[in-house]
Amino acid sequence: MIKYKIFHVTTAGALLLGVFSLSSAFADPKGAKCAGLPDHATLTTVLQGVVGFDNTGLAHDMWATVVNRDGQVCVVTFSGADRGAQWPGSRVISAQKANTANAFSLPAGAGGLFPGLALSTANLWAATQPGGSLFGLQFSNPVDTAVAYGGPSHAGGDADDYGMPDDPSVGRFVGGVNVFGGGLALYDAAGNLLGGLGLSGDTSCSDHNQAWKVRDGLGLDNVPAGLSGLGGDNIIFDLVDDFGGNPESPSGFGHPTCLDDIGEKAAAAALPIDFPIGPNP
Repeated sequence: MIKYKIFHVTTAGALLLGVFSLSSAFADPKGAKCAGLPDHATLTTVLQGVVGFDNTGLAHDMWATVVNRDGQVCVVTFSGADRGAQWPGSRVISAQKANTANAFSLPAGAGGLFPGLALSTANLWAATQPGGSLFGLQFSNPVDTAVAYGGPSHAGGDADDYGMPDDPSVGRFVGGVNVFGGGLALYDAAGNLLGGLGLSGDTSCSDHNQAWKVRDGLGLDNVPAGLSGLGGDNIIFDLVDDFGGNPESPSGFGHPTCLDDIGEKAAAAALPIDFPIGPNP
């Protein structure tokens, strides 16, 4: 029997204002170290406030996963009436994206040419294509399927728990690397890197747009440095035709558009303006 969630949906503004305060002192689930990260109720509420608005894409319901800095799963949830309202395959993809964004981002103060560099999963697409400098990265940290689906050695396997507070992956390390839009690192107001957020269920362009808005709603978007405009980790649409059938990215960190070239580029450009990175007032 499928477990159903009951929600009281208000306006998007009401959902996104101050909702993170609900989770300031929640107990860490299943032994995971998740201090400062949203609990299940908070993430679900913020996610529902974003899904269904102007995100480009197909307007699907979504899966969302949060991992801590070690890659341990803290929360898995979904926006629809039950777990079947979203693409089932997107549950694990959302975990991959959360793991990837966390794994390839750095906290404020970390060294390099871009101290505290954050890489979204969208920033990794071009470099991981054949001939790219990071080709093969997507195969480097495979998903632990027993953890992801709750195998016998991982205390579970009951699909009724998927997306619930006791999802079988919570408190465990799913792993996985994903190199298209929808994964973002999570930074607190001091620039501390707390973990990663992954969204999946729509086009990868829409996944990125919605992840950006969810992160903003959680107040965990104090990104120290990035490779896109305004210094953030926004998706970069700069692919050009090399006249050989292989699009090239001048920045090296580009991502293809998905359904609507003009609309998706406009939506991406608006994200850091309408939902600016940095501590929420």
